[in-house]
Amino acid sequence: MASTPNPYVPILVIGAIGFGFAAFSVLIAALTGPKRYNRAKEQAYECGIEPSPQAAEGGRFPIKYFLTAMLFIIFDIEIVFLYPWAVSFDKLGVFGLVEMMLFISTVFVAYAYVWRRGGLEWD
Repeated sequence: MASTPNPYVPILVIGAIGFGFAAFSVLIAALTGPKRYNRAKEQAYECGIEPSPQAAEGGRFPIKYFLTAMLFIIFDIEIVFLYPWAVSFDKLGVFGLVEMMLFISTVFVAYAYVWRRGGLEWD
């Protein structure tokens, strides 16, 4: 009687290859990389602008920065849910259509709230 191979073996092999490649890359970069450090190299890089000292409190970001980040996450998650729904739309029927309309209306309520509060106006 022939034994059936474990279906998880390929996943474990690919995971081991990925981990090995990552470890190898970090090790080789540490061994072959330049080791000349100076004051300019150790400073924070801020997109080509001279680094500014942080305030004593750690500095404050405007709330619109975080609001924009949350909006991006909300609409990114919406797209992640819309792709599988669009692929299997015929199989889901009316139930899938109603559920997706509820989902899109919930996201639209969040979008309308942010729009009404002025979160989309960048000063």
